[in-house]
Amino acid sequence: MQEEGNLMLFSELAAALEKGMEGHLLSFSAGRGFSSVCIDSREVKPGALFVALRGAVQDGHRYVEAAFKAGAAAALVEEAALLDRSLGLADLARKACAALIAVKNTLQALQASAHSYLSKFPNLVKIGITGSSGKTTTKEIASSIIAREKRVVMNPGNLNSETGLPLSVFNVRQDHEVAVNELGMNRKGEIAELAAVLNPKIALVTGTGTSHIGIIGSKRLIALEKRDIFSCFSGNETALIPSDDEYRDFLAEGTNGKIRFYNLEAFPELGPVRDLGLWGSEISWEGSPARFPLPGKYNLRNALAAIAIAQELGCGGRAIREGLESVKPLFGRGEILEGPVTVIRDCYNANPESMEAVIEFCDSIPVTGRRIYVIGSMLELGRSSEEAHRKLGRQLSRSRGDLIFLYGEETLPAAEILKNAGNKVFFHTTVMGCLARLLREHIQTGDYVLLKGSRGCALEQLGDFIGGKSCS
Repeated sequence: MQEEGNLMLFSELAAALEKGMEGHLLSFSAGRGFSSVCIDSREVKPGALFVALRGAVQDGHRYVEAAFKAGAAAALVEEAALLDRSLGLADLARKACAALIAVKNTLQALQASAHSYLSKFPNLVKIGITGSSGKTTTKEIASSIIAREKRVVMNPGNLNSETGLPLSVFNVRQDHEVAVNELGMNRKGEIAELAAVLNPKIALVTGTGTSHIGIIGSKRLIALEKRDIFSCFSGNETALIPSDDEYRDFLAEGTNGKIRFYNLEAFPELGPVRDLGLWGSEISWEGSPARFPLPGKYNLRNALAAIAIAQELGCGGRAIREGLESVKPLFGRGEILEGPVTVIRDCYNANPESMEAVIEFCDSIPVTGRRIYVIGSMLELGRSSEEAHRKLGRQLSRSRGDLIFLYGEETLPAAEILKNAGNKVFFHTTVMGCLARLLREHIQTGDYVLLKGSRGCALEQLGDFIGGKSCS
């Protein structure tokens, strides 16, 4: 019988990992299981399972002792490390009265452990969301709607990676009815791995773009990777695909389950949509209005994706309206910061599609002051980077931006196009240095400032120099 507070027993975990991984258990523990899972020894709580991962820089096996000192009940380690006398893992476990589960590969074991843990909840409806952009926002909107009628758990923030998603899985509890998870991708094969962990009953693709094209190689190959979210379907699952995606038929190809295409025309319950500019949209659903606070057509698209998920779960019109109204802006994703200067902070990530969409949005909104566009590099585009930034430069040269600030070496092709077109443009590679000083010199009360760039640019730091306040 499982002890209260334990997520899994050590024996359950060892049995789950034994097949194909040759996992085995060494237990020096008075306890029988673990109550949480983590991969950072600084986050260990008493009773935790610490998973020692090998990275390019750090080796988690060197932090097993710190994990035990923090109260870890067990550590998941690689067999090769167990045999390394300099680490002395068995002695550390014995002294800490803890357990060791040894496997060939701890990352694969973490994923297999999460899959096994999920199998303990056969009635849980698991939802997976992937796509080149909009994953996190769609997840948040869908969860907001579903929570009106069902008990929901979702992966926090953007914990959607090869480690983030399996760690999030351990947040599921017996009272949860629906789990909403986003699946990210930084390498080939990652979506297939995460789909095997989750086994989603409903899986949605927000769209295929050029995010990570430098890693994957082409848009078609990106679509192929995204399609893997359907790879574990057995015939009773549902695939949700945007009908306007250029790879819609390719995404649906070979999918063993129900396929539903969604777009604006796919919802007979949807009435007029009134654009409220920076303050979102008013959406009529089943004849009654709902104020959706996230601005831009791209967020309306995310809302429709979330509604498609909610409908598959049988959520009613009231839940949809109330869920839309209660959504909160996420950090760096279309945040509106009010103050003497209005800041549109959309700098959590960037790819050519999201960049084009947010510039079009900022061009379209009525403003009383000047439009100032602060644009950072779009990273991870590989050989497509130069042309993508040239295209960005052409769009900015036609835009309604009164002043344009560019940051990052990758934006140099855009800067050249803008200068040749006679636009007023400032180009720098140091956010906190010259760019921040120039912004202070040029920004005036009443201006509207867009911050947009890849996460690595950290453009949110400029908010302190601009002085906007969150309106949420």
